[in-house]
Amino acid sequence: MLYSVRMRSAKGGAHEAGGRHISGAERLAEHDEIQQIAGEMVARALGHSRGCADFITITIEAVNPKQIRHVPLLPVTTVDVPDAEAGRRAAMTVLMRRGVSERAVCSAMEALLSLPDSMRGAMLFCKDTGKRLDEAGQAGIRVSRMDIADDQDYHQRLSGLGLTNIHVREALVLASKVAAAPQVAAELCWSDDPEYTAGYVASPAGYCRFTQLKNYGSPVGGRIFFLRPGTDLAALIDYLGRQPVLVTI
Repeated sequence: MLYSVRMRSAKGGAHEAGGRHISGAERLAEHDEIQQIAGEMVARALGHSRGCADFITITIEAVNPKQIRHVPLLPVTTVDVPDAEAGRRAAMTVLMRRGVSERAVCSAMEALLSLPDSMRGAMLFCKDTGKRLDEAGQAGIRVSRMDIADDQDYHQRLSGLGLTNIHVREALVLASKVAAAPQVAAELCWSDDPEYTAGYVASPAGYCRFTQLKNYGSPVGGRIFFLRPGTDLAALIDYLGRQPVLVTI
């Protein structure tokens, strides 16, 4: 039996009461791993570079093994860029190669760059028009209930690529789940960690990581999913938030 272990934390009270988002985490754990993983999540919330959380929620739910879906891990490439501006130009090029219109890419970049603070979830944009499709506001649409199937193999794979930080470990799993949804053409993301400048473009073709998509010290990040026209939003949001997924190598 696996358990979904989820953490979200904020400073200044609960998110719903106006607290500032600090961090979140998602794992699918065996019974005997729950205590350790939950403890690591709490320690992360209390020692995050965005600040020390004073509101932490840990949610643990059993997952029916018959409901778990397996999706493939995306292949990873890294593009070295001299600064954030160059990184965003390169990301725009990759997104347009993945079928996202220039108009939609520009709208997405503007939306991320104008955020007053980080979002807990993603914004959903039409890949053709660049119009935001969800009505989740600053909260965004959460992606939940996912993990890597073989943690040791995954660690070795990332270490071989020189990618040892937790940001890549978590983002690549999330991006692999998202890319497996046929409604999603591509994803654009950069972190809200002030000390982490990298970001990525993901699609069924792979996970393209850019060494700089924002300036060092910025505490604002977010992600956008570019959707194909005619997407059933309710079905996609249910998959993103509720479908248990294990990512396989």
